[in-house]
Amino acid sequence: MNIAIIPARKGSKRIKNKNIKIFFKRPVISYSIQAARKSKIFDMILVSTDSKKFASIARRYGAKTPFIRPKKYSDDYTDTQSVIMHAIKFLQKNYSKKINYICCIYPANPLISKKNILHGYRLIKKNKSKYIFPVTTFKYPVMKSFFVNKKNNLKMIFKKFQGTRTQDVRKAYHDTGLFYWAHYKTWLNKKFRFNNNCSVFEIPRSESIDIDTKEDWNEAEMKYYFNRKKK
Repeated sequence: MNIAIIPARKGSKRIKNKNIKIFFKRPVISYSIQAARKSKIFDMILVSTDSKKFASIARRYGAKTPFIRPKKYSDDYTDTQSVIMHAIKFLQKNYSKKINYICCIYPANPLISKKNILHGYRLIKKNKSKYIFPVTTFKYPVMKSFFVNKKNNLKMIFKKFQGTRTQDVRKAYHDTGLFYWAHYKTWLNKKFRFNNNCSVFEIPRSESIDIDTKEDWNEAEMKYYFNRKKK
C-alpha cells in the first residue's frame, strides 16, 4: 500500500484552527486531501488528528480517520516523524496489507497539486534516495542576509558576500513544507536525519507557501487566485 498521511492537530497559535480555516469557500485541509485523491496513487488517505471535529471534516472530503491521535503525539513539541511513526504502527497492527511508501502531506496546503505529488512519487521509486521533497528558491539571496541588534545595527551573517552583487550569489533553496515521500522503513528509523540520503526537486515559488501568519494566508490567496486564472 501507498499511504498519504496528513497530520492535522487542532492547536495553532498564530492562526486559530488554521487547518480547517475556510480558504475560497472550503476548509484548507480539503485541498491536500483533494490533491492526494486526484493523484490516484494512494490506497489510503489518512488524516491523523486529535480533534473529532477535524476528523469529521476530513471524512467529508474523502479521507480516512481510523483513530483520534493521542495527546502525547499532539502537543507543541511533537515532531512530524513521531506522528507518522504512530500512524504507521497503527496501520501495521490493524491492516493486513503490506505498506510501501508513505507521503506526509501537510494540511494547510491550498497550492498543492497532484502533478508535484506524482513527480515526487516517480523520483522516490527511481532514485536510491530514502527521502524526497520539493524545494523552492528564496525570494532574496540568503547569502546577503543580516541580523539586526537592539540598537538597530546590522551584522552580516555571511560577511564574504557583503560586497557581492545579488546576481552573482549562488542560488539557495528552502523546504516548501508541502509534502515528504519516503519508504515506511525510513519513517520508522528514529536516527534518520536530513543528509545525503535525501533528494529534492525544485518547484516554482508560485506553487508553494508555508502558511504561519495572516500575511502568509493573504499571499496564499493571491497565488491561488492567479494560478487558477492561468488555467
